[in-house]
Amino acid sequence: MEVQIALNEEKKLVFTHADNFQELFKTYYPYVVRQIMRIVREKSAAEDIAQEVFLKLYNSNRNAIQNIPAWLSKASIHAAYNHIRSTNRRLIRDEKAGEEQPVYSPSSEENWLRQEDIQAVRQILTEMNERDRTLLMMKYSGFDYKELAHAAQVESSSVGTLLSRAKTKFRNMYKQMRGYQE
Repeated sequence: MEVQIALNEEKKLVFTHADNFQELFKTYYPYVVRQIMRIVREKSAAEDIAQEVFLKLYNSNRNAIQNIPAWLSKASIHAAYNHIRSTNRRLIRDEKAGEEQPVYSPSSEENWLRQEDIQAVRQILTEMNERDRTLLMMKYSGFDYKELAHAAQVESSSVGTLLSRAKTKFRNMYKQMRGYQE
């Protein structure tokens, strides 16, 4: 019986604790957001930081805090400056990462080979029939099967087969043009 009474009292304290926090949140949330907005100058970031401050308050022992508005003010200012510092560090890190990546510029031989490949692909595409060329061009431009079926004026269920045949035809023509032996 004594254990049950103790549990009931503990539950009452938890509910009171939660209700008390809810009142604190409703009362001081706009104040905390304004404090943070003075530093951060971005409303969505300020609201996120304010939520972190209230989460910290919720997880702390509020009975040990003598002046909750002062605690919230100090915690919000610290959280805002921490946010700015971490954002600045991230920007510096990103800038350094961008500087460290070597700039690759292809040689004139690579450019020439690439242009030769492009010309070969264009020539093969012009030699293919209209439907196969349309299917390949649209597929590799990001169109879906429904759009391919509409453009080729075929059923959606046959697009996969037609596309596979067009790829095979293209591959064989490319190998023949380049002189690859099978």
